[in-house]
Amino acid sequence: MMKKLSIITSVVLGMCVQGLSLPVYAQADCVDAAEADSRSAKRRRPGKEVVICEPEAVAAESKTADGQQRRNKEVAPSRQGKPNPVSPIPRPTIEDYVASVPIPDRWRIVDALGYEDNWYDPYHRNTLKGDKPVYGEDWFFSLNVISDSIYEKRELPTPVGASSTIAPGRIDIYGDEDQLILNQNLLMEFVWYKGDTVFRPPDYEFRLIPVINYNYVELEEVQGINVDPARDDTRHDSHIGIQAAFVDVHLRNVSDRYDFDSIRVGIQPFSSDFRGFLFQDNQFGIRLFGNRDNNIFQYNLALFQRMEKDTNSGLNDQGKPFRDDYVFAANLYWQDLFVKGFMSQVTLIHNKNEEEGEFFFDNNGFIARPASLGREVPRGYDVTYLGYNGDGHIGRLNLTTSAYYAFGETDPGVFVDEKVDISAAFFAAELSMDFDWFRPRVSFLYGSGDEDPYDDKATGFDAIFENPQFAGSDTSFWIRQNVPLVGGGRVALSSRNGVLNSMRSSKELGQSNFTNPGIILAGVGFDMDLTPELRLSGNFNQLYFDDTAVLEVARNQGSIDKEIGQDLSLSLIYRPWMTQNIVVRASYATLLPGDGYDDLFEDTDADYFLFNLVLAY
Repeated sequence: MMKKLSIITSVVLGMCVQGLSLPVYAQADCVDAAEADSRSAKRRRPGKEVVICEPEAVAAESKTADGQQRRNKEVAPSRQGKPNPVSPIPRPTIEDYVASVPIPDRWRIVDALGYEDNWYDPYHRNTLKGDKPVYGEDWFFSLNVISDSIYEKRELPTPVGASSTIAPGRIDIYGDEDQLILNQNLLMEFVWYKGDTVFRPPDYEFRLIPVINYNYVELEEVQGINVDPARDDTRHDSHIGIQAAFVDVHLRNVSDRYDFDSIRVGIQPFSSDFRGFLFQDNQFGIRLFGNRDNNIFQYNLALFQRMEKDTNSGLNDQGKPFRDDYVFAANLYWQDLFVKGFMSQVTLIHNKNEEEGEFFFDNNGFIARPASLGREVPRGYDVTYLGYNGDGHIGRLNLTTSAYYAFGETDPGVFVDEKVDISAAFFAAELSMDFDWFRPRVSFLYGSGDEDPYDDKATGFDAIFENPQFAGSDTSFWIRQNVPLVGGGRVALSSRNGVLNSMRSSKELGQSNFTNPGIILAGVGFDMDLTPELRLSGNFNQLYFDDTAVLEVARNQGSIDKEIGQDLSLSLIYRPWMTQNIVVRASYATLLPGDGYDDLFEDTDADYFLFNLVLAY
C-alpha cells in the first residue's frame, strides 16, 4: 500500500515540475452559483461547505502567467457539459421489446445446462427415480427394484409321515430334524404420480408392486411339505403376488403448512402400530388419512377385506376369492403428547371373521381352516382391540411400548360346542440408550394365555396378522421359526415371523385363536456399529408359556412346565457402500430348551443359520 502511494505522489510531483496542471475538480471543489443550492452539489463532498467558483474573467485577471491562462481556457469548456457524439446504433423502439419467454419448468433448465440423465445411477439425476417429469410439468415416474435372496439351514422338530415315512422300521414320532430352505423374491415397484412432493403429498398417485417368488424346501421326512407321500421330501414352487395396487387421491389441504386429507383405494400396506404387533399386512381396502396442526396429529380410518395368501411364498394370491374376513381400523397419532420427542397413538380395530361355514385346504393339501385342533369344526368370531402405542425418546432413553385389550366372542369355541367370550391382554415394551456406536436394549413382552379351554371364556391373546420388529425380530429363533405342535394337532406353537403362541394352522391362511397358552418374554440385546459398514447385533430372550392348560389338553399330556427356554441369536450386517443398495446379512440362533420345551419335544435340536443378500435399485 505504501509503495502505491509513493508512486502516485511521484507522478503528481512530476506533473507539477513539468508545468502540467491537474484537472479542475482536483484543484478546487467548487460549483457555479446557479448550482449552489442543488441537491447534487450538496452531495458531492459530504461534510464540506459548497464553494462557489469565481467568474472566469476574475480568475483570468488573477493569473499572471500566460501558460496558466491557456490551461484555464482549455478546461472551461469541459465544465460546461459538452454533449456526447451521436451513437451510430439506433435507439430501440417499442417494437424491439418482446414478451418474456416462458420456460417449461426448472428441470428443463438443468437439461439446457448440460446435466446428463443417468438411468442406472439412483444417486444422481435420474428420470426413473422421479427427478424429472415424464409427462407435462408435474407427472413423475419412479421405479424401484429389490432382489431378496435367502439361504436357510435349520433344525426343527419334524414329525414322521402320518401314512408313510422315509425310514421304514422306525417307531419314533420324530423324524430327522434337518431342513433346507432357498427363497428368492424379486420386487418391482412402479409409481406414477402428479405433484411436486417436496413440501406436500402428491395430488394423484398410482402404485403397483408385483413380487416374483421362487422357493425350494428340502426335508428328511415325507408328508412334511405335502400331504401326498409320493411327493417325496423336496418341493419346488413359484408364485407372482401383487403386494400393492392402489390409487391415492389428495382431497384437500387444510392449512398453509400443507396439512391434508387423502384417500387411498386398493391393495395397500397398513400397520396398526409402530412394531407390527397386531396387524401389519398388504391387503385390499379403502383408507382415509391425513394430518392436522402442522403434522402434530395424524389419523387413519380404514376398512379392509383380507385376501388369500399363497401357501408357500406367503404372498397375496389375487387368483383366489377374497376371504370373509374384514378389518376396520381407526387410530390417532399425537406427537409430543406427554414429552417432546415421544409420539403416542390410540387405536380401535375390529376384526369380523365369517368363515364359520367353510373348510379350506392349502396348496399342499393340508387343512388350513378350521385348524386341526380340538373339535376341528368351522367357526367365526367378532373381536375388538383397544390399544395404546408409543414410540420415541425421553431424554436419552429410547422407548417403544404397546398395550392391547381384546374382547368379543367366537362361535363355536375350539374345544367346546358353544359360544365363547373373548377377553385377552397384551403388553410389550423395549428400552434402549445410545452410547456412541453401542446401543444396549431391554425387552419385555406379555401375551395372556387361556387357563381353561373348556369354559365359556377365551383369554389367550392373538393378533390379526403380526410381524413383530421386536427383541431381535426375525433373527430370534422363536420369532422366525414356526415350531410345530407334534402330536397335538397340525398347528404350530408360534407362527413364522410371529412371537405369539397362537396355535394356528398358519399365520397366512389360518384364523385367530384365542384359546392358546400365551407367552412371556424377557430379553436383553445390543446393536454395535463396528464400522460405518458393519453392524453386529445380539439378543438373549428368556421364554415362558403364560399357562399350559391348553397344551396339556391338546397333547393329552399332564404337567407341562411353563419354561420354553433361552433364545440366543447373533446377526452380522454388512453394507459395503453404507447404503441400502447392497445389504449382506448372516445370522445364527439357537434355542436352549427349558423344561417345558423338553416336555413337548424330548431330545430334539432347535437352531438355524441364515444368509441373506439384498440388492436394491
